[in-house]
Amino acid sequence: MTTANDRTADHPIDKLFLDRWSPRAFTGECIPQKTLDILFEAARWAPSSYNSQPWRFLYARRDTAHWETFLGLLNEFNRSWAKAAGAIVIVVSRSTMLPPGADNEVPSHSHSFDAGAAWAQLALQATLSGWHAHAMVGFDRDRAFSSLNVPAGYRVEAAIAIGKLGPKTLLPEALAAREAPSRRKPLAEIAFEGGFTKQPR
Repeated sequence: MTTANDRTADHPIDKLFLDRWSPRAFTGECIPQKTLDILFEAARWAPSSYNSQPWRFLYARRDTAHWETFLGLLNEFNRSWAKAAGAIVIVVSRSTMLPPGADNEVPSHSHSFDAGAAWAQLALQATLSGWHAHAMVGFDRDRAFSSLNVPAGYRVEAAIAIGKLGPKTLLPEALAAREAPSRRKPLAEIAFEGGFTKQPR
């Protein structure tokens, strides 16, 4: 077993996976461009179908010209805490790809799946770099599509707040009470040898 960050894994995994979590209490520190580039570099090396690399990261760092636009895409709840993040990232993925040897693009079945792999690598690298990343679906996807000039053929996937971890006392009382690394379902509920044997929950 591995124990870290007030979490315990049932099997021996690297503690990085337990150290990574999605806090909401951020200090308001702006992330340096060089550090953010390291996070994107980690994401760049994620696996993808036919190496199509469908993910794209649109972003704004706090105290820059695009910050208010990106912050304004979040719903009211997420804005209330993400306003103290160092950067906000919108992840989009290309829904078509050009397979090796093909002349025409075809629909990509796995573009969202592949973008999720890239996000996971970004999040893990953030933890290694002394930052935290919190992904969200609570934002205006239609407005992100138009205001960020997302081309046709791309899907707006998720928003990410990246920041330096601060004390939970920075949050309103109700949020502070929830500010802790979450637990996970047991393997018996997510991994099934030979297929489903009962209706999944």
